[in-house]
Amino acid sequence: MSTEHEHHGHEHHEHHAGKASWGMAASATLHCLTGCAIGEVLGMVIGTALGWGNVATIVLAVALAFVFGYALTMRGVLRAGVGFKQALKVALAADTVSILVMEIIDNAVMVVVPGAMEAGLASWLFWGALAFALAVAFVLTTPVNKWLIGRGSGHAVVHAYHH
Repeated sequence: MSTEHEHHGHEHHEHHAGKASWGMAASATLHCLTGCAIGEVLGMVIGTALGWGNVATIVLAVALAFVFGYALTMRGVLRAGVGFKQALKVALAADTVSILVMEIIDNAVMVVVPGAMEAGLASWLFWGALAFALAVAFVLTTPVNKWLIGRGSGHAVVHAYHH
């Protein structure tokens, strides 16, 4: 990474601090949603296939949502030439609050939709409820990300590493 790129990235980061648009927030939330959805679906499939109960399946799905959310962010940061340890720090700073909020919301929705968790993977109820839960989580997490980016945290941290 060149000095010019580092300087540009720093300016880019400062530019976003305090000036978060809804588009930036939606983009950051969509990025978070992608990792969360991959982890959620994989966790639900594994938990169901293994015959686990709701709590164990949700714990696995949440853990995998964090793993995939962080991994997606780290992938981009690593491509910018940042070392693994620093990329992990960036991912933790950028995504933890967003993933946490998203996971609380989408799992709460899944639990309150009657029969969704018991419906099983072959059921339209399960998949419809999961899609609805992720959509609600996206809508409610976007303002959180807008606030974080406006403060220079959350996904604003990642923007310093984008080309």
